[in-house]
Amino acid sequence: MMPVKKPRGPSPEQIRRRRLAALVGIVAALIAVVIAVVVALPHVRGSHPPTPTVAAPPKPFRVVFPEGFTRAQMAQRVQVVARIAKRKKGRPVVLSGKQYLGATQRAVLPCFTPHRQTKLEGFLFPATYDFVATTTSRQLATEQLQTFCDNWSSVNLSYARKKNLTPYDVLIIASMIEREALAPEDRPLVSAVIYNRLHAHMTLGIDATLRYGLNIPSTQSILQSQLDSNNPYNTRKLPGLPPTPIANPGLASIQAAAHPAHVNYLYFVRKPDLVHHYFTASASAFAHYLCAHGYGC
Repeated sequence: MMPVKKPRGPSPEQIRRRRLAALVGIVAALIAVVIAVVVALPHVRGSHPPTPTVAAPPKPFRVVFPEGFTRAQMAQRVQVVARIAKRKKGRPVVLSGKQYLGATQRAVLPCFTPHRQTKLEGFLFPATYDFVATTTSRQLATEQLQTFCDNWSSVNLSYARKKNLTPYDVLIIASMIEREALAPEDRPLVSAVIYNRLHAHMTLGIDATLRYGLNIPSTQSILQSQLDSNNPYNTRKLPGLPPTPIANPGLASIQAAAHPAHVNYLYFVRKPDLVHHYFTASASAFAHYLCAHGYGC
């Protein structure tokens, strides 16, 4: 028999080439895997449910209550602003003048004594307030009362107490100051006249109180029959303070009501500039000023 010829194995060079080719294939496969992972990663992240976004709160509207507005004037302002907001929003707005009047009839004020108030004239703090379509009149009134308490807490009533005046008396005086004084420097002087007249048991003679009690517009003259009336707000005829505030005063007038100027003035009248007042302690000097400026002799 002839011997069987064994097949020859790969040469060392072939083995080296095969190993190099295998190594290159492995490296290429690893690179392909890495690229696939990098490419797929954003898609994997995007497959999760998106994080819910919080909707931006609706842009609020604003209602501005000037200092010295009455409760009725505030209700009218609410009605007008609510109508404007409804037109701009294109859908109903909860706020209304009628509901505002109902919401401002009575309340409990923890910052005031007595706490329970059945007439909120004077407590509805004048300022700028934001509201949205769902804001109720009760919520607006509550914010006004809270703003009143925030400001009232800064008022020192010790001097008024020494003069036997209650917190409510101070608020009434503040409302009269708000309606009478236009120049800031006149506020403590008007307050002093009120304090001095109360101390002297004189009538206050402030027409703004009668206008409030009889609902006389500022553009109309007060008639003699109205001056002779027994309306409780007629401080031309009846002594003492009117029964309630006649407006909603700001902080400056409240502070003036608690801290009058230390002067002996008993009379004041508005000057021809229709802004400032003339003050005096003399009845004759007052009469002379009135005559000299065409108020009647």
